[in-house]
Amino acid sequence: MNFKINHLQHVGIPVTDLNASEVFYNKLGFKNVMVAGFEFNGSKGKVAMMQQDNIIVEIYQMPETELAEIRNRKNGHIDHIAFDVTDIDEAFNEMKNAGFTVLEASPVFLSFWKNGCKYFNVTGPDGERLEFNQIL
Repeated sequence: MNFKINHLQHVGIPVTDLNASEVFYNKLGFKNVMVAGFEFNGSKGKVAMMQQDNIIVEIYQMPETELAEIRNRKNGHIDHIAFDVTDIDEAFNEMKNAGFTVLEASPVFLSFWKNGCKYFNVTGPDGERLEFNQIL
């Protein structure tokens, strides 16, 4: 691979009550540095990026119609890890051409952060999800 992974960007954790989780992470010294909404299957979810120094934890609450699955999980709630990349299109093309299992047809834009971000996911041999993300 020629594209560069800069660093671990964040760990994504699905939560059932975004406000309660924000209070919890605040008590650990994390500050809310970004709040946004997102659409999933026609319904709205919400996300907060909680940061302490160089550590970012993404906490997100799926729409109400999807929360039962999260509430019923017994094996932990970390959903994905995300790597920061300099050029999302280059990373996408290299991963696709190298035969990785890429979950999206192309990098997806989200209106997160000041100018948005683009991401895509690949799955590892045990189904783990690795996100590659560029903050624009």
